Amino acid sequence: MNKRIIDYKYFFFIGIGGIGMSALARYFNSFGKSVAGYDRNSSVITDALIAEGCEISFEDGKNKIPKSHLNKEDTIVIYTPAIPEDQFQLNYFRDNYFKVIKRSEVLGLITRFSKALCVAGTHGKTTTSAMIAHVLSQTDLQCSAFLGGISANFDSNVLVNKNSDWAVVEADEFDRSFLHLSPYCSIVTAMDPDHLDIYGDPEHFNEGFQQYVMKIDPGGWCIVREGIELHTLSKYCTYNIESKTSDYSANHIGYDAGVMVFYVDSNEYKGRKFELGIPGIHNVLNALSCIVLMEKIGLSYPEIKKGLASFKGVRRRFDVHIKTENLMFIDDYAHHPEELKLLIDSLKMMFPDKKLIAIFQPHLFSRTKDFGAEFSEQLSRFDELYLLPIYAAREKEIIGISSEWLLAKVDLKLKRLVEPTKVLEIMKETKEGVVLTIGAGDIDRLVSPLNKILRQNIIQEV
Repeated sequence: MNKRIIDYKYFFFIGIGGIGMSALARYFNSFGKSVAGYDRNSSVITDALIAEGCEISFEDGKNKIPKSHLNKEDTIVIYTPAIPEDQFQLNYFRDNYFKVIKRSEVLGLITRFSKALCVAGTHGKTTTSAMIAHVLSQTDLQCSAFLGGISANFDSNVLVNKNSDWAVVEADEFDRSFLHLSPYCSIVTAMDPDHLDIYGDPEHFNEGFQQYVMKIDPGGWCIVREGIELHTLSKYCTYNIESKTSDYSANHIGYDAGVMVFYVDSNEYKGRKFELGIPGIHNVLNALSCIVLMEKIGLSYPEIKKGLASFKGVRRRFDVHIKTENLMFIDDYAHHPEELKLLIDSLKMMFPDKKLIAIFQPHLFSRTKDFGAEFSEQLSRFDELYLLPIYAAREKEIIGISSEWLLAKVDLKLKRLVEPTKVLEIMKETKEGVVLTIGAGDIDRLVSPLNKILRQNIIQEV
């Protein structure tokens, strides 16, 4: 690029409604740039972007591109790999020699000129990134942040601070996007194989992470969960739960009135108490990695402790919508078997006597195929399972792979394959237990109507 990205006047986003794309759209909009874009469907995110001044069309075609954004010299086009290669607007911009770059490349350009604190890994990226951003925002350091979910503290997926050198970035392994980043420090939360439609096999998947950590600044830190084997030129530190061998360990974990309480031991101290404002064992693990990183860049124990205690979480990550003595409703983004395991482990610790009722939407045919046995093992741990059709997203159907195929593998008496609208009817009879909507597709559209139904059930019980 002949000029800095911030020097462009017009920004056109293809796939603007995506969580990562919308964060960038908001970022450039905050600098007074003219932001427009396309997405296939309207959503809560696109509605919010329009309200914030972005011009969005839900139809493809040249006539849907604002005339101002046809100025080749002053327009930059940003797209997500989830967009099909035959999308008309994408090819129009390419054929006419506009500046067309991927979302990950934009993040790479931003991190090149900041002290980037990145979070990589197959689980926990979004919550951990949001924790770091919140803790930093409560200190004199401040930060900008690009998140893969809506932070409850910021009510946004982006935080812009033009005076801070620090940027918190979620480092996405999909399509090898994280290889565009320039991390000053990075956490690696997990390396369970995923996106094998991109990487081909676990060996190439691991190789992608190895390439990523070699990009960390030699003066910075690579902070990894114990058991992950990576080699880096930066300083190196491990963390884990209830460990005697990691550099940092979270111990004596408890759940008290909606608050996770735990104690951290390190090579330098023992028994520092922390409270976390959101539930879940997996979130203690996320918080521990945040604690390590914040210490390494110089924050004090009181600063970190205060920030974590006031952290409100991220939408769709153990997102509690209803909490009564008899009935609870939680929405969660889990879409990998290991994420399901961590979710269920937390639920069984927190609610050992309650029935777990799961509404699960598998995400991607390829992921369902690659991890069919692992998914069925975890889904068999629920008391009731309502399985929705697979959400295909960017993929074409794989013959022989379906929700029926997955359901047959689940060892559970109370299991059914249902359409989304049908499950709402079924839930009208549910008066007790922990109801869960789980998945990364469009299952979030069920949250609002299901919330209303379950609240009505509570009223009827009174």
